[in-house]
Formats: sequence, structure tokens, C-alpha cells
Amino acid sequence: MSRSTSLLQQMTIFITVVTGGGCAMMYYLMQKNFAKSQYYRLALEELNNNSTAMASLGAPPLKIHNIHLSDRHNRMDHNSAQLKIPVTGANTGGYLYTSSTRDNLMNSWHLQQVLLKLRDGETIEIFNKTESQE
Repeated sequence: MSRSTSLLQQMTIFITVVTGGGCAMMYYLMQKNFAKSQYYRLALEELNNNSTAMASLGAPPLKIHNIHLSDRHNRMDHNSAQLKIPVTGANTGGYLYTSSTRDNLMNSWHLQQVLLKLRDGETIEIFNKTESQE
């Protein structure tokens, strides 16, 4: 009886390790897919090109953290994407809120809005499509 209990314990440990490793790998791959996406990269380019926002953060260096997958602000589908990207600089940190839509004809993403909300409550509008069209 003790041999079967020992075998069962070993199987339980093995399955737990494999399951945990699989979940960690899936999390890593999802974060990597976000980082490669066009809507993600466009928003970070806008942030890097905005001297006011970069100065407020104390960047460079700018550190971009992993997206919280369970956050309700992070929503993507085939035609739209909304992200809340955590960023930090030497002075402070905050969240980069982005909104993008997909042009099905050109198969490309276009930013609609990019806002930086700092920890102290300050909001810096980095890009707004409606204002840039006027």
C-alpha cells in the first residue's frame, strides 16, 4: 500500500510541475504576442516621441512592464484594441491607456487615443485622433 501512495505522490508532484510550467509558458507567450502587436508598438512609439510625457516619467530609461491580463481595461477583438500598459521611469510611473481600431482593407491598426496617467493623478494626453484631424 505504501508503494502505491508514494507513486501517487510522485505523479501528483509531476503533474503539478508540468501544469505550472505550462501556465507560465502560456503567460510568457501571451505577453510576447502583445509586445509584437502593431497597436502596442504604435502606442509606445507615441509615448517615446512625446517629450513632456517622457520628462514627467523621468525617462529614459523607460521600463515597460507586463500587461495585467485580468484587467478589464485590456480588451482586444478583431477590429479594436484597448490596452492599459504599465510604464515607469526614473521619477515615477503610471499607465499608458491606448485605444486602436483596425482597418480591414489595409489590414493595419490605427491609434485613436493614447493617454498617460501618472501615479500622482496627472494625465497627459499624448495622442487623440479627433484632435489631430482638425
